[in-house]
Amino acid sequence: MKIPFRDRLKLGPILCDGAMGTLLDLYEYDELPHEIQNIKNPDIVERLHCEYIEAGSEIIETNTFSANRFRLADYHLEDKIREINLAGVEIARRAAGDKVYVAGAVGPTGKLMEPIGKVKRQQVRDAFKEQVEYLLEGGIDLIMLETFVSIQELDEAIEAVKSLTNIPLIAQKAFAEDGSILAGNYPIEVVEHIIEKGVDIVGANCTIGPQRMFGIIRNLHKEGIYLVAQPAAGIPTLQDGRSIYHTSPEYLATYARELVQSGVTIIGACCGSTPAHIRAIRDAIKDVQVKRGDIKSSANPSTDGRLVPLEAEKELQYDAEKFRKSKFARNIGKKVLTTVELDIPRGVDMRKVIEGAQKCYELGVDAVNITDGARARLRMSPVAVSQLIMQKVGIETITHFTARDKNLLALQADLLGSHALGIKNLLCITGDPANIGDYPQARSVFDVDSIGLIRAVSSMNRGVDLLGHTIGEPTSFLIACAANPLAADMDFEIERLEKKAEAGAEIIFTQPLYELKTLEDFIKRIEVLNLPLMVGVLPLRSYKHTDFLHNEVPGMIIPEKIREKIRNAGSDAAKVGIELSKEFIKEATQFVQGIYMMPPFGKYNVVSELMEVIR
Repeated sequence: MKIPFRDRLKLGPILCDGAMGTLLDLYEYDELPHEIQNIKNPDIVERLHCEYIEAGSEIIETNTFSANRFRLADYHLEDKIREINLAGVEIARRAAGDKVYVAGAVGPTGKLMEPIGKVKRQQVRDAFKEQVEYLLEGGIDLIMLETFVSIQELDEAIEAVKSLTNIPLIAQKAFAEDGSILAGNYPIEVVEHIIEKGVDIVGANCTIGPQRMFGIIRNLHKEGIYLVAQPAAGIPTLQDGRSIYHTSPEYLATYARELVQSGVTIIGACCGSTPAHIRAIRDAIKDVQVKRGDIKSSANPSTDGRLVPLEAEKELQYDAEKFRKSKFARNIGKKVLTTVELDIPRGVDMRKVIEGAQKCYELGVDAVNITDGARARLRMSPVAVSQLIMQKVGIETITHFTARDKNLLALQADLLGSHALGIKNLLCITGDPANIGDYPQARSVFDVDSIGLIRAVSSMNRGVDLLGHTIGEPTSFLIACAANPLAADMDFEIERLEKKAEAGAEIIFTQPLYELKTLEDFIKRIEVLNLPLMVGVLPLRSYKHTDFLHNEVPGMIIPEKIREKIRNAGSDAAKVGIELSKEFIKEATQFVQGIYMMPPFGKYNVVSELMEVIR
């Protein structure tokens, strides 16, 4: 008969099991999600549990890691949440008998929570509560929260469990395979944070191998707190779409022994491990006792060498001059700033773009706007175009940066690369969906929208990435956002603009406007944001051009009286269009911090006429 789990913790090291998904793949039961095998092939799941028990596991985890409503919905299995979880517990209990503990395995939702993503915290907490209720109904001995990358999501999972039960709770964070992160104070801060939540056992699992896991755990000791460590079997390689792990049972067992000697009570393994790994660990730890003591760290606390926020909203103050803000950013509020949007052609020949930038430079324009494949058209990367212009002309750029095409990893990597190339001004936009553009079969990514992208840039300006991992020296981007003062749903537009400001936006660029009243009404609505404003100006060239913009371009509304003037102008429409824009600029400059000019069809001679009323 097994004794109560909390009593068992006091008696020394406990061996957990290894990977379930790895074994199912090896046995060629690789249908996803792996949890569907609880229903389709319960015998094979039970067999794998028994193999781990025979190898020495005193705890086995239910095959329910991904059995929450969000992950199951990806496979259209949301109606089987209860069935899958109850079956997972039943199978594990049948294999465990009365000697082995059954841990209800709970993994993350796989979704980004607000404020980075769109899923609300309460939705995430409700999903965890739902799954845990079913696991409890099945009769588990303890809960094991594992492989949580986001500390905020782990918080929600912990709160969900504690609102339902007082059974033993294990909480494990997955740390990045990054030497600078693991060498700093961040793992220690995370563990302390989780301890404060009142869990029984805290530690780490997955993503990192045994050596890096040992590097984290050896510095963590606290009286009355039990530690858990379940490293992956090294770093996988991809073969025929399957992750293949190469760490031998003997190697993993060597570090497992050292982990136990360093204070770990519960030891196991994660991705890539098999019963052979667990058997080797069993033999390696059989005569080792757990060490405990006060929590300590060999790292030197320093905001330069550690991850700065555990709290998602923690802010660091920084001096704009110290961190080399752009000249454009430094001039906000000191003059009426001017920018010109350049027309980026297809292909690699950027000579006309360079010529346009040169013209703007000679006219005294402060910066040029480089778009990112508007309407999902294939164009050269705006980062590359921006760097060419800065290198060949010397004028600053406002580089449009979209969230459409890249996942969070690639977005942040490109932000770092952009900063290294000297790009300092970013206009963060969501981007048009790929299916309306040149490649309708291409997939849009949209891990985040413009608000999440702004938050990522703002985080880097504080020296950390979106998850709080240090990037060393902070970036120094000016963060611009877009707004449409003539949006069909202005309440929604203002709400999003407020979120952009909260996320870190520092200046607003608007869609083209033609009436002062529209601008004045918009300024009144955003007064509380206290953000500088660059108003868009697009001179009309002809009635056909006007008609197209008004009727076919999303977000564009040209007042009837303006359209009538252009219609009546006939062959002089282009001249009238410029005069209308000049009149608007004269009136608008008393209310805004700058003018964002969009010369149609690459007609950069228009800029010189508009600049006459700005100087």
